[in-house]
Amino acid sequence: MSRHRFLAFDLGAESGRAVLGTLEGKVLSVRELHRFPNGPVTIGGHLHWDVPALFREIKDGLKICAEQITADIESVAVDTWGVDFGLLDGKGHSLGLPFAYRDLRNVPAMETFLAKFPKERIYEITGIQFLPFNSLFQLQALSLEDPDLLAAATDLLFMPDLFNYFLSGSISNEATIASTSQLLDPRRNEWSPELIGALGLPPRILHRIVPPGTIVGRLLSSIAAAGSKDLPVIATASHDTASAVAAVPALGTNWAYISSGTWSLMGIDVPTPLITPATMRLNFTNEGGLAGRIRFLKNVSGLWPVQQCRKIWSEDRPLSYDEMIAAAAEAPASKTFIDPDCPDFLNPPDMPEAIRDFCRRTGQIVPSGRGEIVRCVLESLALKYRTVLEELRQVSPHPIETIHVIGGGSRNELLCRFTAEATGLPVVTGPAEATAIGNIMGQALALGLVRSPEEIRTIVAASTDLKTYEPRDPQAWESAYDRFQGVTCR
Repeated sequence: MSRHRFLAFDLGAESGRAVLGTLEGKVLSVRELHRFPNGPVTIGGHLHWDVPALFREIKDGLKICAEQITADIESVAVDTWGVDFGLLDGKGHSLGLPFAYRDLRNVPAMETFLAKFPKERIYEITGIQFLPFNSLFQLQALSLEDPDLLAAATDLLFMPDLFNYFLSGSISNEATIASTSQLLDPRRNEWSPELIGALGLPPRILHRIVPPGTIVGRLLSSIAAAGSKDLPVIATASHDTASAVAAVPALGTNWAYISSGTWSLMGIDVPTPLITPATMRLNFTNEGGLAGRIRFLKNVSGLWPVQQCRKIWSEDRPLSYDEMIAAAAEAPASKTFIDPDCPDFLNPPDMPEAIRDFCRRTGQIVPSGRGEIVRCVLESLALKYRTVLEELRQVSPHPIETIHVIGGGSRNELLCRFTAEATGLPVVTGPAEATAIGNIMGQALALGLVRSPEEIRTIVAASTDLKTYEPRDPQAWESAYDRFQGVTCR
């Protein structure tokens, strides 16, 4: 039986890792080789990504792979979060560190751009959800605050494009990551001249759009000498959510997904963009997927509040997520709620206090302990999923009968159980390693080892232990949902 090995670098906002994927026949196994922390650094009052440190970790991952895996690796690929980008000058040198999407300069920049360019026209062109950190508004912020830097740039590379360039020396913009920018026309898969012109960008700064599953170059010899051989560098489904959705183990159409992690991306898989006044009113987005599919979804807050609470609470002693979830399971049910998408929770200095303050301002009982705060967040997330599900049903071309939860959040049994109860639908969980798996299968697609998204989903289903949560008493959540609707920020 044939055996093929791939190396995936999956970079998230909280951590990154190098993952070995082995495809043997129609079964895939994955193994984490290297994990490292990630997070924005504050420089001059702004949040940036430490790209040199991340690239050093990628090179370490290549070296570890070469030391631990004696068999040949067939390719390497990188996926990351969306919207953020780096700039190069005419000599191919980086122009500073990329800004991180949670930098607060983006909010006024969005308002400035929308004052000069009709919101309806932006959505008609791009079909992208309006969020202040979209690349469109980040570029507006840069043009206002540092126009000389933007004028000096000859190349704009989104984060995975940037690492592909460092690995191979090849410059391109991969389609799924480009689709997060709010600069792309998804119907034509081309950059929008209107929006580029409104920003005052030179058209040369954006590059050819390559589909996911494209070999963009070969590993540079200087990097191969650090512990690897000459490998194809593949632009996989480079947006981490695009890779994760490619790994949903479902066939047919009557399902929705939640890619659950720092963010929760909830939506459906469709063949063409859904761009209508109704989808704009509901603020849904149309992002690229594997093989030209469209991820029609809404980007809502995920486990970010829990992660930030852990950061605060771990200042005294390290606190595990298992401890936090166990405390939440013992806390009173449906006591208090937050809207996790309110600006209050974007990046507060003290997340537990931000949650307590929100509850005070909305006239609710203020959670008194860690378990109550975590339960408040988890129940609120499940109720937010119910809201998005009802909105999806208004515009979906097909029924939604099951929800697939993938990513790290699929391990959170309490949240998955709450989701089944709040939505009244079966919730199927796994794989937790969906992003790395999708990255790996995008490489297999590029090398001709698999031929379609359906074949990929079949392989993932055969390779994953899935768990189903059936709703037991969804009616009990109706009053909670009514109360939740009363504290939303919309």
